[in-house]
Amino acid sequence: MPVLIVVGRGIEMLFDSLYYPYPSRRMVTYSNRGMVATSQALAAQAGLEILKKGGNAVDAAIATAAALTVVEPTSNGLGSDAFAIVYSGGQLHGLNSSGPAPSSLTADKVRAKGHDEMPALGWFPVTVPGAVGAWAALWRKFGSLSFAELLEPAISYADEGYPVSPVLAEGWEASYRRYSKESDQLFAEWFRVFAPHGRAPRCGEVWRSPDHARTLRLIAESEGEAFYRGELAEIISRYAEETGGFIRSADLARFEPQWVEPLSVRYHGYDVWELPPNGQGLVALIALGILDAWEFESKEDVDTYHKQIEALKQAMTVAGEVITDPDHMRLDPKVLLSPDYLAALRSRIGETAGEPVAIVPEDHGTVYLAAADQYGNMISFIQSNYMGFGSGIVVPDTGIALQNRGKGFSLDPERVNYLEPGKRSYHTIIPGFLTRDGKAIGPFGVMGGYMQPQGHLQVMMNTIDFGLNPQAALDAPRWQWMRDNSVELEQSVPEHIKAALVRRGHKVTIPVSSVGFGRGQIIWRDDQGVLAGGTEPRADGAVAAW
Repeated sequence: MPVLIVVGRGIEMLFDSLYYPYPSRRMVTYSNRGMVATSQALAAQAGLEILKKGGNAVDAAIATAAALTVVEPTSNGLGSDAFAIVYSGGQLHGLNSSGPAPSSLTADKVRAKGHDEMPALGWFPVTVPGAVGAWAALWRKFGSLSFAELLEPAISYADEGYPVSPVLAEGWEASYRRYSKESDQLFAEWFRVFAPHGRAPRCGEVWRSPDHARTLRLIAESEGEAFYRGELAEIISRYAEETGGFIRSADLARFEPQWVEPLSVRYHGYDVWELPPNGQGLVALIALGILDAWEFESKEDVDTYHKQIEALKQAMTVAGEVITDPDHMRLDPKVLLSPDYLAALRSRIGETAGEPVAIVPEDHGTVYLAAADQYGNMISFIQSNYMGFGSGIVVPDTGIALQNRGKGFSLDPERVNYLEPGKRSYHTIIPGFLTRDGKAIGPFGVMGGYMQPQGHLQVMMNTIDFGLNPQAALDAPRWQWMRDNSVELEQSVPEHIKAALVRRGHKVTIPVSSVGFGRGQIIWRDDQGVLAGGTEPRADGAVAAW
């Protein structure tokens, strides 16, 4: 058992929670009643608690998502956006709950303050938060317990506090260092709420947020209405008006999540599903569509890595030219999945690394969780503040950390993601789902900015081509394309692969940390209804099973 020593004000653990000198192995998790997989163990337990109360997978996902805003604030919060794919009644349902730019925010106003591109911090990148709206929309369509019951675990964690987990503490410290460089008084509330002792909370230290708990109670009692058309909306709007922000009550009141039809591509006998734009799920689908023409016998083969990277480069480069708010897209996303178009992209892949150039066809016409229950319902859900805590703005006395999703806008009027009032930006967060012959296999996702479609591609190939179980599929070493011919490889990628990719013209770097390679979760269901789950070894993740 751990050794304890007395230091300073009390007893502390005598070990480093981020030091792991020996390889560790986590086994795949099985159950047949219900399962929740996410990047923070306490949040997974919150969802499991709801399943045991008789709730379904969607109820569990809402409880988990709400808890994640408390127990993993370094990645998401009440000011986040969210997306979901739900399997229920034999059908897939897609939800886009990403908010637009405020109606008073224009590119001219940003440039007038001396910015050549969208800033990452402050009021300019703040868009209308969609996460709370997603919870309410999912609950109204699929929920079985009361909305207030679903938020009880999150309220308890916020009110009573919880011990900070290792990866969470690392991200918290990074954000503290980042915000410490800012002199703007606008960030004072972040320090009051998230650094109450003049520093970031440490591993194992209990952190609580009474403001967050009060806000969650208002959301629970009003079934989400307080956030968009009630007391919280007024507080957000008033604070923005007083401090130079742009979001107003009318922006919040107008917001409604959108139910959308998921898109899919056939890959080696399976159907991989993603949401349509403004998310970047199309990147994974295009890349898989390119790769579908080839067979891959071994994961640890230079040809496998090379073709994966080159297909992803083609898909990502095209996405940067076309993906935006669907109301502003210049073509139908389905055109990008047509066999002729995929073949054209495939033809550009040779034996050596190529410079990516977008081929845009003419159109004729950033926390992830998975949950499943014993009734056959499954959900793939993701929500994010984008960059860490987001904009750095925390609305006083509410615990609401506002996202900086507007960083994805361009100030160049020639770019498809040009900032316009009421427009939604290119979105990085994407939930995934896998089916075969019309039968649900299950939800999957890999969070982490532009790594997300790259993670989806690799996890799908690990599963479909190489037969890896959910945990092994997530454990496997990853790569990440950065730009041009530059690619990052995890340290665990075999040495012969690293050397062979360099010989093929790839500019390879090996980061010290694996933090940039994404954090994923998977739940698969077999024909007998048995669930198999895997959780991310690069995070504080857990699979809670019943």
